[in-house]
Amino acid sequence: MNKQIICILLFFHFCIASHIYAQENNKLEDIVKVSKLFRSQKILPIKLSYSNKSVKRNTNDSTYIKSSLKYKKENGEWKVIDIELRARGNFRRKNCYFAPIKIKIKKEASKGTLFKGNKKLKLVLPCLLQKDKNDNVIKEYIAYKLYELISPYHFKTRLVDITLTEPKGKKIKTHSIKGVFIEDDKKVAKRYYGKIVKRSIDSRAQDDLTSVQNAFFQFMIGNTDFSATKQHNAKLLYIDKKIYPIPYDFDMCGLVNASYATVSQTQNNAIKITSVTQRQYRGFQRDSKLIEQVRQEFLSNKNKMLDIVDSFKSSFENQEEWDNCKFFILDFFRILANDKKFNDEILNTLRE
Repeated sequence: MNKQIICILLFFHFCIASHIYAQENNKLEDIVKVSKLFRSQKILPIKLSYSNKSVKRNTNDSTYIKSSLKYKKENGEWKVIDIELRARGNFRRKNCYFAPIKIKIKKEASKGTLFKGNKKLKLVLPCLLQKDKNDNVIKEYIAYKLYELISPYHFKTRLVDITLTEPKGKKIKTHSIKGVFIEDDKKVAKRYYGKIVKRSIDSRAQDDLTSVQNAFFQFMIGNTDFSATKQHNAKLLYIDKKIYPIPYDFDMCGLVNASYATVSQTQNNAIKITSVTQRQYRGFQRDSKLIEQVRQEFLSNKNKMLDIVDSFKSSFENQEEWDNCKFFILDFFRILANDKKFNDEILNTLRE
């Protein structure tokens, strides 16, 4: 064979090998950037012990109480780590039996554990002592998993089975509840070599594509309790001179349909719907081609999204809750697939 041809073939082979190696390296780098706690999506059994009343009454943004967390290792053993925790969320602190929790873990305490590298975590809990409490948490977790398909800029989450022992006077009450760990926003920023923006930034000054994707997502799950501008249930991530919204806390959305959920009047904008199971598009006017692009992105991901919903069917305690969850997502796709409904419910409702 001609030496020149051999050299060309060898060079071509080297380029392909280098490309594959680079791709694998990038995948490995992405995995390394995610802490070990969130690399697995197996439900993690944990144990906590604290008084709900004490946490809600004696903690604030800067005041934590000392406690401990036990988690079940893969070999079946239980590992104990020291933590500090506080209640978060003004509405739920006042109205819920379980307040959502913010957890702090010292570096020394997390060393050699599954929680290594996580100085702060949010823990989503059920709100009330009702029969649908755990199913509501699973539905909110599904919302997080759906958004992972939509945008690379998202919070990593993990579903947990919690045994919570609560001192109540001389008695001890034990709760078996579901929860969701959410990584700290600084971990997201570090993963993308960006930083979290603290001030308000108008949604129209944020990245066009991500903003439209977020608006479609919020419409899909039936959520009005958010504001990317005011960072209400959203964080803003700054990367390479662009601002990306990252949504969180979806317990007030129609997909979850919690008993306490109400339609939000965030930013004093008139909202016509009266129930969270109704939908109202909250996105701003953008280029029509971009809106159509996002529409097609969602339609192309329909089967993957339904697969996510289906994968949790056996986790629900009440199968009717799962049925309602899937129907709600299917209804969204019926709107997207129908030009008239799409025009009426999205295109004709764009905010100026």
